[in-house]
Amino acid sequence: MLKDLIEYLAKALVDNPEEVRVAEVEGDKATVLELSVAKSDLGKVIGRQGKTARALRTVLAAASAKLGRKTILEIVE
Repeated sequence: MLKDLIEYLAKALVDNPEEVRVAEVEGDKATVLELSVAKSDLGKVIGRQGKTARALRTVLAAASAKLGRKTILEIVE
């Protein structure tokens, strides 16, 4: 569910939504979501001074807290 949320939000931000990929890595204490986009869209996902990335992480933290788990978002080049 959280993977789908991040994928949906990222596809709305970028010019090449078909290149958005979200990989889910289960850890002992947390789940890591690895977001990868086209190289030309990397700036759109990160935003000025990281504001868009911070907003994505805030939404993810709120959704994962509601589910009672810890989830981390990593943006992969």
